This record gives sequence, C-alpha cells and structure tokens, in this order.
Amino acid sequence: MRRLARLASSWLLAVSAAIGCGVREETTAIEFWALGREGEVVQRLMPEFERRNPGIRVRVQQIPWSAAHEKLLTAYAGDALPDLLQLGNTWIPEFVVLRALAPLEERMAGSSSVASDDYFPGILETNQVDGTLYGVPWYVDTRVLFYRSDLLARAGFQEPPRTWSGWLEAMIRLGAVVGAGHYAILLPMDAWEPQVILALQLGSGLLRDGDRRGDFESPLFRQAFTWYLDVFRRGLAPSGGEGRVGNLYRDFAAGHFAMLLTGPWDLGEFARRLPAELDSAWATAPLPAPREGGPGLSLAGGASLVLTRASTRQAEAWKLIEYLSEPEQQVALHRLSGDLPARRSAWRLSGLVSDPRARAFWVQLDALATTPRIPEWERIASRIAHYSEEAARGRLAPEAALAALDRDVDAILEKRRWMLRRRLAGAGETAP
Repeated sequence: MRRLARLASSWLLAVSAAIGCGVREETTAIEFWALGREGEVVQRLMPEFERRNPGIRVRVQQIPWSAAHEKLLTAYAGDALPDLLQLGNTWIPEFVVLRALAPLEERMAGSSSVASDDYFPGILETNQVDGTLYGVPWYVDTRVLFYRSDLLARAGFQEPPRTWSGWLEAMIRLGAVVGAGHYAILLPMDAWEPQVILALQLGSGLLRDGDRRGDFESPLFRQAFTWYLDVFRRGLAPSGGEGRVGNLYRDFAAGHFAMLLTGPWDLGEFARRLPAELDSAWATAPLPAPREGGPGLSLAGGASLVLTRASTRQAEAWKLIEYLSEPEQQVALHRLSGDLPARRSAWRLSGLVSDPRARAFWVQLDALATTPRIPEWERIASRIAHYSEEAARGRLAPEAALAALDRDVDAILEKRRWMLRRRLAGAGETAP
C-alpha cells in the first residue's frame, strides 16, 4: 500500500513538473507598428504566424498616416520605438540618418524566403541608402495615367498616348470634345509629383553637388517645368479656384476632366464610386515618355518593413518580415487592402498580371525613378509644390519661381553642407 502511495505521489509530481514547465515556457512578444489601413488588416494575418511560431506573440499597433511621422520621431526621441515598423519609402533615409534602423543586407542574403531578385528593382532601390539595405518592400505603388476611354475615343484616339507629343495632341483634342468648363486633365495645384515625374523622365537629378544644392534652374528641369506650365497656359488643366481637387470621383464621372495621374489606391475607389454605366468607360495606361521607346518613368513608392536598431528581438521580428514577405501573404494583403504586391511572384499568384487595369502598373513598375534619398526630401517636395502653384497661377514668372525654389532648397540643405564640411575637415579634406 505504501508502495502504491509512493508511486502515486511520484506520478503527481511528474505531472505537476510537466504542467509547471508549460507555464514557464518562454514567449517573446514583438511590437509591430503598422500605418493606416494596413495596420488594421494585417492583424488578420497574425494568427497563422503565431501558429507557425508558438514561442512568438505579435502586438500590432495601428497608427494613422496623418499622425505617423510625428509619433515615430517622438518615439525615437524617447527610446520607445517598436521592434518592427512599416515605413513609407521616402521616410527611410531620415531614420537611417537618426541611426534608428538596423541594416538588413546579411539577413536578406541568408534568407530562403526573401528573394531580392523577385522584387521590382526600382522599389528595392528606395530601401537602400549609401548602398546598404534598410527595408524590405511590403507593398508598392506608383503613378500611371487614368483616363476616360470613351472621351478619348471621341477625340479620335483608340489607344492612350505613348509620347509627350501624342499626349499633348490628345489633350488638345479632348479640350475641344469636352467643351467649356471641362478639361483634358486634372493636375492638382498643391501636388509636386507630376512636375517631378516629368523632370525625372528627362533625366534631371533635381539636386546637384552630391545632393547638397538645388538644381531646379538646370535646362532639364526647366524644360519639364515649361511643358507642365504649358498645359495650364493652354487651358487644358483647371487653374484658379478649380486647381484643387474637389470630389475627384464625381468630377471624373461627369467628364469634368478626362485624365489624371494617380496610383493603385484609386483602382478600388474608381470601381466602387463611379456609376455602373461607366464601368467600361475608363482605363489605365503607363505614363507617356518624352520620346518613342517605352513608357516614361514614374515614381517609386510604397511602404517597407524595417527593424529598429535598438530592438533586442530582431531575430524574432525578422521572422515576421519573412512571413509577411511570402507571396501568399502578399496576395492576402492585396485582397484585404487593395495594395499591390512588391514581389513579382505574388502578382502572378494573384492573377493581377492579367487584370487589364492593374496591367498598367505591372508595366510601369519596371520603369521607375527615385527621388533623392535624403531626409530633407519631404520639405523640398513641399517647396516644389508651392512654387509650381505660384507659376501656374501666374503669380510668378517661371524663371523667378525656379530661382526662388533653388534658394529655398539651398537653405533647407545648409545643415547637410555644414555636416559634410565638418566630416571632411576631420578627415583633412575639403568639400567641393
């Protein structure tokens, strides 16, 4: 009897020890900050990740895009950044300068699931600063031409324009077709992207002297700026009080304008908001180029996944990046949010390649250019928009607008030049 009691006692101790081990099992919690709509829908992808990685739990915090930049800088200053971040591509250089991000070259090279040759090269390039990779593209966007195919056909064009000369001719004919009070194209006057795209297509670098000074009075940027302003001068785009976007979808449906440059976020919006009778009356096309020979360049955009340098859970957070980079997860994100996948294999898997309206983006994503990868770019872009509007409204002559733009940009970049002088002085060299 005593022996049976001892056996029972031993069995209870063994069970208790096993249960105790289960309670004490280590679980790593990683913090992931995601922005906007992505921060909402990505949470639906977490259960499968946690099922595959039972020792890791993910806490997702959704941050509105409008508050994200300030919140991220505040968190950096307070040493409170999460392990993993979603960052807009143009923000990456700023956080690299702050030494907030961990380099990812070695992790990507050693990964069996994150294949660099599966990404669109122009998008991957936006994640590199001084030759070092700091982000993995999560989703992509760029701008293409959205247009009313029915109105273009009435103007005598069965196909969208492919060159600047054809584009201008199409807009002139559209102007005659749509009539008074309507326009060929909408170019929002508080935007900087159209004129920068035109300049990049011509080969303008936008900045000079190693991105230390503005180069907006250069012949190439001047040529693009002149072409842009000529569209307003001819009355092909709304100016004055109409130069700002009202109800974009209503105005497009009403034929208030027949073309605009916009991104993949509007594929779903146009499908939902335009009247059913216009479903076959609109289409997309890659951007026209200055001359024959392929689509014109567009901007490389989107968002990427980055690891923060201060995180002590980088290995676990990298597993989440690998998971979210899988083609199947990229397709899932697309279906939840409408975001375009960053990997070619995900495009094929989702069937987007054969979608007639998404196809323009597939083609355009192989013809991309990046804006200067410097932390000051957001401020510079706002000055481009300001002086473009002043010139389009006739408040400044084009030459005066570009001269003022160069002066403002040189002032914005003064600290950059000062830092370079100090660095070179320490090395015994002289800045050019």
